[in-house]
This record gives sequence, C-alpha cells and structure tokens, in this order.
Amino acid sequence: MTILSEYAKNEKKKFFLKKISKTSKILEIGSGSGWVKTHFKNENYQYYTGIDILPPADIVGDIRNWKNLGLKEEYYDYIIAFEVVEHVDIIKDCYKLLKKDGKLLITTPLPHMDWFLYLLERIGLNQKRTSAHSNLIYLKKIKLLKPEIIKYKMQLSQWAVLKKL
Repeated sequence: MTILSEYAKNEKKKFFLKKISKTSKILEIGSGSGWVKTHFKNENYQYYTGIDILPPADIVGDIRNWKNLGLKEEYYDYIIAFEVVEHVDIIKDCYKLLKKDGKLLITTPLPHMDWFLYLLERIGLNQKRTSAHSNLIYLKKIKLLKPEIIKYKMQLSQWAVLKKL
C-alpha cells in the first residue's frame, strides 16, 4: 500500500468508522482489499456485508443489481462507499438501500483535482485506480441525501456523511 493510501486508511478509521454502533447494519460497496471488514471484525461488529465486483467480497456483483443479489431495500443503517462513486453512479441505489435516517459514508476525489491524483498514482505515491474515473461529482450537489458533514482532505478529496431523511 502506498504512503498516501495508508495515511488515508487510518484517517478514514478515525473520521468515519469509530462513530458506528457495533449493532448497526453496515454495507460496504467496493470492499476491495478488505481492510474495512478486518477493522469491523477485529472490533466485534455484528452486521457487516461487503460487496465488490471481484472476490473476496461477501457478495460478488454490481451494486446497481442489488435486488438480484439478495440485498434488502431500506435495510442498512450505514453504507460505506470509499473511492467508488467516481467510477459508477450509485447514489440512487444507496438511497434505496438505506433505512430512514441511515447514513452514506463516502469519499471521492474533488473533480477539478483528479488530474493531480492521477499524477500521484503515476509516481507511486497513491494507489492505482481500478478503472476510469468516469463519474466525478461534487458531493455537495447530491440532492437525494442531506449532508451532515462534508470535509475536504488536502484539497484533493471530499469526505462526507450524507443522511437519508
């Protein structure tokens, strides 16, 4: 793991994960290497499910096909989508899967700084992207969910807690 990716992982644990109740129903979209699952397992969380398009996710498939993957509408207290939405539009799916008052924990590059993140990848300071960033968005423009907090990290990335009302 690159130095910036490791730093971001530790910051995400502090900013997002420490605030989640151990009995919450959690869905992680884009579970990738499994570090979030490992964190929850080590902390004895009860209800975590990870989905990704590749193994070793708990559910292998595309989140936009959630009905056919056995996921339940309005079931999750938290959905985690770290570095996913820049690849594919999942906001409507997250909205449908979240309970009332459920929260989407999301990180994504600032669209106007994505070129710089690409440069950092090329010189080995940031992890390489798994696919093109074809869905770059500003989180403050999302209409379906209400922002509780939006932070800008190093003026490169947006981190947000968005709530379903």
